Amino acid sequence: MDTGDVLASLGVEGATAAAHALSLPAEAYGNDAQLEVLWAMKAYNHAEVYYNLISSVEPKLLKLTKSDEKIYTKFREEFPDLCIAVLEPELLKSVEAKEKWRPFCNQFEGVVEDFNYGTLLRLDCQKDYTEENTIFATRIQFYAVEIARNREGYNDFVHKAGSKTKQQKKVES
Repeated sequence: MDTGDVLASLGVEGATAAAHALSLPAEAYGNDAQLEVLWAMKAYNHAEVYYNLISSVEPKLLKLTKSDEKIYTKFREEFPDLCIAVLEPELLKSVEAKEKWRPFCNQFEGVVEDFNYGTLLRLDCQKDYTEENTIFATRIQFYAVEIARNREGYNDFVHKAGSKTKQQKKVES
């Protein structure tokens, strides 16, 4: 079912309640299946919007947050050799990686809105969001990796492919 259909089926009151529920701290909930579905839908919508954005706009021109420069600088100071073209999940998810990422992420508390919210992150920057090419990361990890991919030219492939598709559609019509 399309996420737009799901949200529309909630009605105004349901959508308002869902928005309020998503704004509460995680400690306020147990393992609520409905809440997990809402979080998954929100993460998927974020991923879809972002992919459409880098497909349409030259990635080097994008500004994802007010703190892009700080995020990029700190990211490359802390992770100078991290290969961002194709991410290895262990470099984000292993116990050792989490110990290194935690101080990086926490320095953005109060600086980047929702810095620790769950977000989908592509492993291979030349591919779309698929089950095989996606991991769950914090929002600040997403920003760090994607700002670096945009600045360092790794997302240019997606933009060029999107531009080529648009040109083909114009020619066909």
